[in-house]
Amino acid sequence: MSGERAIHDVGGLDLGPVPRDEHPRTLYEQRVDALLMLLISPSCGAFKVDALRRVIEEYTAADYNGLSYYDRWMRAIALLLVEQGVLTQAEIDERLAAIAAEAAHV
Repeated sequence: MSGERAIHDVGGLDLGPVPRDEHPRTLYEQRVDALLMLLISPSCGAFKVDALRRVIEEYTAADYNGLSYYDRWMRAIALLLVEQGVLTQAEIDERLAAIAAEAAHV
């Protein structure tokens, strides 16, 4: 170990009080959560939740700090689907382009 603190390792740092108020989750957050639960379920087994944590912990400081909590999950899910050979990056890119095109026509 290098002794350097990873970007996600904030234990012991004085970052102020932890917000404890509940807020309703957005539809996007609910869908990302549901997608992850399906992908890690024993019936699918695309990857383990530990793999998601590994990918997120490897983010650069800019990526980690620049993404929301659920955006970190989505990026990690996409990377793992490619890593595990479930999808190719080209397939993901094509689908994202199709979604963007559909949204542009609304």
